[in-house]
Parts: sequence; structure tokens; C-alpha cells
Amino acid sequence: MTSNTDQPNTTELAAEIVAAFVSRNSLPVSELPALILSVDATLRRLATGAPATPASPAEQPTPAVSIRKSVTADHLICLDDGKRFKSLKRHLATLGMTPEEYRAKWGLPADYPMVAANYAARRSDLAKSMGLGQSRDKAAPVKRGRKPKASA
Repeated sequence: MTSNTDQPNTTELAAEIVAAFVSRNSLPVSELPALILSVDATLRRLATGAPATPASPAEQPTPAVSIRKSVTADHLICLDDGKRFKSLKRHLATLGMTPEEYRAKWGLPADYPMVAANYAARRSDLAKSMGLGQSRDKAAPVKRGRKPKASA
């Protein structure tokens, strides 16, 4: 697997990596040459120690909608892809982000909501109607139903 020099043959390594990838993943035949070239170029770059891309200034990504329009009473709009959600947290997890990372990525304040206001109010009303959040000073309501059988 190594040539006469101490550096490994990147073409052979690329072939092994691509073969392992293709054995586990479906890939159209038309994309195979591009994958091989990409893996080989990456291995060559790593072998020489060259940087991946020239250092460019960190640019603020462009949101799908304006930050002001992303928050409404009924839904939130994801700044990454423009989709509407009642709650962003689960969607962010599918994108591999936490709410804190999302806020940092877009430069949002710490109090930027992750749940739409109307949805949060409905959930709050539902919880209160179920008796959640009340102090335990009150006796629990008497449950209706059959009395338990006496043990013999």
C-alpha cells in the first residue's frame, strides 16, 4: 500500500475508502468518479499538509427570512431553511444544533423564542386544566370509580 517513499499512495487509499463507502451506501454510478476524485484530492491535501481552503473572513450566513419576520404568534420560521414550526427545538436537533448554537449562528438574543407564543399559551392552559403547577397544599380530588376489593 505504500510506494518507495514513506508517503502512502493516495490513489490506493482513495480506492479503499470509496469501496468501503459504496459497500454501505447507495450511490448513482454517475457520481462515483466525482467521489473518487474528491477523496483522492482530500488525501493528497492531507498528505502534504496544505490547508483545505484559503483562509476567508468568517461571513454571517444569510437567513431564509428576516429575523423580525421569523417570529409570529402562531409559528416560528427557521432561519436556515425557511420552514414553519410551532417549536424549533426538535427541528434544530435534526439539523444537529442546539438552541444555543442556533442563536449564536444567527446572532440572536438569548431570549429569542424556540416555541410560538400561541402554542405555548395553549400548552400552558392544558397543563393548568389538568391541575399541573398547583401547590400540593390542597388535598387531591376524590377519584370516582370502583372501590378497591378488600383483601381476604
